[in-house]
Formats: sequence, C-alpha cells, structure tokens
Amino acid sequence: MEAIKSEHVKRIQKDYSLSFKLSVVSEVEKGEISTKSAQRKYGIQGNATIVQWLRKYGTFDWENQTPSNMPKSKEQKILELEQKIKLLEKQKAFLEKQVENSDKKAIFFDMMIDMAEKEFHIPIRKNSLPGQSNDSQKTTKQA
Repeated sequence: MEAIKSEHVKRIQKDYSLSFKLSVVSEVEKGEISTKSAQRKYGIQGNATIVQWLRKYGTFDWENQTPSNMPKSKEQKILELEQKIKLLEKQKAFLEKQVENSDKKAIFFDMMIDMAEKEFHIPIRKNSLPGQSNDSQKTTKQA
C-alpha cells in the first residue's frame, strides 16, 4: 500500500507581495482581524511573520509604544491608493447592480399597477401633478 503524500508546499517569504503584506497589516491595525486569525485565514506559517510585517509596515512606533507619524514611502502610498481604487471599483459595481435591480422593480411594480387598474376598473395612481401641494387642491362645495 502506498503512503499518501501531502501536497502541502512550504511557503517562503518571497511568496508574499508587498501589497499583500500591506493589506494584512491594514486589516490587523484596523482591528478587523487578529494576527492569529490572519495567519489562519491567509495560510501564513510563521508565528512572528505578521508581527514583523506590523513592525516594518505598520503605523505603530514599537520603540516608543505610540502610533508613528512617519511619512510613508511613495511606493507604500501608491500601493495603498491602488487598494483603495480596487475597493471603490468593487463598491461601484455593487451599487450599479443595485440601481439596475431597483429600476427593474420599479418597472415591474408599474406593470402590476397598470394590470390591476385594468382588471378591477379602479384608479390606483393619484392624478396630481408634481409640485402641487394639497392645500392648493382643496375645493369647497357650495350648497
């Protein structure tokens, strides 16, 4: 009987791109995920890897135990902006899909109202023009 070989490939530091490291650091610093959770989520083997990334790329000053106000390099700024662009593009696509679905619903509801008006011979929609208030529409009956 043959032994089952594990297809697990040991990862090395070169596997992680700078943008990946920065995104993990950002998630951890925002409090969205802990270092251990990030390690499990992304399959990072070293226990201290994320902490090293935090020290190297994070905004926390580990020597003085305060948030760092050091300016970021141009490369870091560009990568952060690229990530923001990707996020905004995803949000835009999601919102465009929602708008499309809302438009379809509005058309569907209009069709349903039209069908109900024809079938039951009753006016469902109001016949007022936009911009008119109810006060100007009041009429008094003369006896």
